[in-house]
Amino acid sequence: MKIKLIHIIALLTALSVFFMYRGTLDTMDYFFQDRFMQKEGNVDTRIAIIAIDDESVSEYGSWPWNRSVHAQLIDTLAEGEPAVIAFDVTFPAPSADDASSDEALIAAVGNAGNVVMPVYGTFASSAKEGAIEAIEMSEPFPALKEAAAAVGHINTIPDRDRVVRSSLYSFMNKEEQVESFSWVIYRLFQERMGGTANADMLPLDAFGQFHIPYTGRPGQYESIPYSAVLNGDVPADYFKDRIVLIGPYATGFKDDYLTPLQVKSPMYGVEIHANIIQALLDKNLKDGLDWKWNALILLFAAALAFFLFRKWNMAVSFLAIALMIAAFVLGASYLYGQGVIISVGYVVPLLILSCIVVVGFHYVEELFERRRVTDIFGRYVAPEVVNQILKNGEDGLKLGGTRRELTVLFVDIRGFTPLSEKAEPEEIVEILNEYLDLAANCIFKFNGTLDKFIGDAAMAIFNAPLLLEDHPMRAVEAAWAMKEGAAALERKLIERFGFGVKFGLGIHTGPAVFGNIGSKSRMDYTAIGDTVNTAARLESNAKPGQIILSDAVYRAVKDRIKANSLGEIKVKGKEQGISIYELEGLR
Repeated sequence: MKIKLIHIIALLTALSVFFMYRGTLDTMDYFFQDRFMQKEGNVDTRIAIIAIDDESVSEYGSWPWNRSVHAQLIDTLAEGEPAVIAFDVTFPAPSADDASSDEALIAAVGNAGNVVMPVYGTFASSAKEGAIEAIEMSEPFPALKEAAAAVGHINTIPDRDRVVRSSLYSFMNKEEQVESFSWVIYRLFQERMGGTANADMLPLDAFGQFHIPYTGRPGQYESIPYSAVLNGDVPADYFKDRIVLIGPYATGFKDDYLTPLQVKSPMYGVEIHANIIQALLDKNLKDGLDWKWNALILLFAAALAFFLFRKWNMAVSFLAIALMIAAFVLGASYLYGQGVIISVGYVVPLLILSCIVVVGFHYVEELFERRRVTDIFGRYVAPEVVNQILKNGEDGLKLGGTRRELTVLFVDIRGFTPLSEKAEPEEIVEILNEYLDLAANCIFKFNGTLDKFIGDAAMAIFNAPLLLEDHPMRAVEAAWAMKEGAAALERKLIERFGFGVKFGLGIHTGPAVFGNIGSKSRMDYTAIGDTVNTAARLESNAKPGQIILSDAVYRAVKDRIKANSLGEIKVKGKEQGISIYELEGLR
């Protein structure tokens, strides 16, 4: 079965759909999401970060600090009546040597009544779709957990390229649902502000995660040094009705992650929570299309690409594909703004790969077509004619002609009719093929073009379609080679049938028109004009074994040949006689 363009596009599309189902090219999808969909915006001033930064570490000493420091911070903040206070640092066990600091922290958390503490779950190395179950969980020691307004998990799950793009809403721990740190903060804030929060608003994937549409890049959210708040540099009422996030803000804590906005500049975990909370506050949530709908978009793109490659030329098709890619990317970016995530990372590679494959396909197809045309068509016309047709494409097959001086040669087999009466039909065909093969080889040897076979005769032209220097001499040399080659064939026939056959040839030089002659549905590459007719008349006057040259040919080659004048003869279609010569040899 011949491979067609539709088979190539169909195979590429099937592979793309399969890869989409398996998530093989998700990294490419992430690339387009990060570059063209995720965009910076104005950060929500209701969110403030109290940074455990290098300045604060210099003032309070190496981490971890005495818990009474945190108790003092909570008491200070509580005076300003923030909506929520959330710690992005864990307190998994009571202090071993300072129980009073624990009591101070518990009291401060309890008195504030709006403090969210973190928990951290440990999961199996591989997870199945559905609710994720924690193997174990690190959480505040019991008295502190009881004093907190709520707890939420701070698990961050990067994608395969180590970039954080999704937030895990919840996981199960001993049949208890543990919601995310950011969601718990948002829910508590809504309650404090007289609103409501329903988890049904979250567009969760099969693993219970939702997409994070980042707004603030690293360092964009307002961050205030921990020490500045305790020292009174920032008044407590500055945080009134705000969400206050307290967390590591220095590289030494190893709590930084890659994010889509700045892949080379990590973002601290507390800033990621700030971005998630802002997305929840703004109701800026994105729902990813099911892979089946993305596969349908992929099929549409493939069908459109096939239509373009089939209907338009390569340059226009490539331009159209480039515009398609731009349209898909812009369309995906627009839909992202409307809350819908479509897969671009499979469509764009499919279209680009289709372009590359189609170029290769057309190249191989053209290569095979050239070989096929040369092998088949070249048996009937000169290879030069085939090459010119292939070179010019459709233009090479247009009707029309070119006027040029040509040398035309006609050759005919003399004595063929008596031979056909003695030999079987199969033998006649064999003999005819031998003679015509000899004629064709001699014509090609001297760069002539075999125009056509006419029964047991042949016509050749020299100086077309390719320009040929000294074309009268090339034709004479070809004629003489035929005569010499025919001698061996004649001896074979005499041995088999008792007599042989000879060539009769006529050669004339003059102006003629050559090109594709005929109708649009059937044409021949040939030459026409008086020069052709005259050469044919000379051949008809030639005796067996005789090569007749016109005066024009003789004058062009007389210094290089041996020839005998035969005087003038009258030919059909001409009022005046023409001088002719018999070729007797080459000098």
